[in-house]
Amino acid sequence: MSDAQRLADGYVAVWNETDLQARRRAIAELWTPEGVHYVDTREARGYDALEKRITGSHEKNVRDGGHRFRAAKGARTLRNAVTFFWEMLPADSEKVVATGLEFLIIDAEGRILTDYQFVLDRALGPA
Repeated sequence: MSDAQRLADGYVAVWNETDLQARRRAIAELWTPEGVHYVDTREARGYDALEKRITGSHEKNVRDGGHRFRAAKGARTLRNAVTFFWEMLPADSEKVVATGLEFLIIDAEGRILTDYQFVLDRALGPA
């Protein structure tokens, strides 16, 4: 498995994580302290804002919506950029109900500096 795919799988796991402490630790492992996430017109900068953003998505889509996220295979790296597609599926099905693209800028240690999220299929709204 490539480092890019490992990062993609770890990234998606954070959005599925049910344990608040484990989610907080994973955010700190994946992003730099000043890391930023952009989706549509929203911005989450720093661990507290990232945690709020990810928790909101988790509550809406995973906990209440009964879905799960997964990274599609084929994540790629080019210098300090990583890109991959993600999918949202019902927890008990393989039917993809939403998709998106992540474009990440990473530091020398492989942690996320900037995270651009593009929701491609808005059947259920932004992730």
